[in-house]
Amino acid sequence: MSSADAPRSVTVPEFRAAKARGVKLAVVTAYDYTSARLCDEAGVDAILVGDSLGMVVQGHPTSLPVTLDEMIYHTRCVVRGARRALVVADLPFLTYQVSPRQAVRNAGRLLKEAGAHAVKLEGGVRMRATVKACIDAGIPVMGHVGLTPQAFHQLGGFKVQRDAVALLADAVAVEEAGAFAVVVESVPVDIGTRITAAVKIPTVGIGAGAGCDGQVLVFHDMMGLFPDFKPKFAKRYSDLGSAVKQAVETYCKEVRDGSFPATEHTFR
Repeated sequence: MSSADAPRSVTVPEFRAAKARGVKLAVVTAYDYTSARLCDEAGVDAILVGDSLGMVVQGHPTSLPVTLDEMIYHTRCVVRGARRALVVADLPFLTYQVSPRQAVRNAGRLLKEAGAHAVKLEGGVRMRATVKACIDAGIPVMGHVGLTPQAFHQLGGFKVQRDAVALLADAVAVEEAGAFAVVVESVPVDIGTRITAAVKIPTVGIGAGAGCDGQVLVFHDMMGLFPDFKPKFAKRYSDLGSAVKQAVETYCKEVRDGSFPATEHTFR
């Protein structure tokens, strides 16, 4: 394929403009080169490198232990696999909440050292100044309202958020601060639809209903690769976990009975 025929990369302005064009956005959360490349080739609009890797990849009960250096590492891997999709990296817990200056410095590292195209941070009204500071520094920001996993203890767990007034205020604050899009997580469908109507930037729903401008799912959830927990909103498009387990069981059997490696797997 010539460079002229190569698929055009999705940019921040194009992602933002999708709402006005009435184009639904497909986003996947992924954490490594292989899954990023598969998702990219399948045509996703953006790949989110989520701090949910703390649970899905590292086995923690929450995302709180994830460090900035770990996010940089995983984002680098994803960037290598993404030829077309916009790559958005999460700012992990306590890397932006202290001050807007701290947020700019750490968000800058995700762009400079990891190659991310944009960052995502949680919070609405209380993060308005932080989002604006990043935007003023030339760092594109995707907001995140509704269920904010980094506030796990404050919220009392992973619970559906139902305060429509507060949720709408958060989404509007993120938009006014300059964010190009906002993730809306775990809210009733009617509130997700109201938020989408209230802002001009795209809403990317995860457990927020079909009224959002786009959707995001975790790669491991949609492929059936994460057995520890299955959120209500996570549709499984495949059951690769069972297939992988069966394949490894077959491998173990063949190693033990001597049928692997066979002649075709041997050098002579």
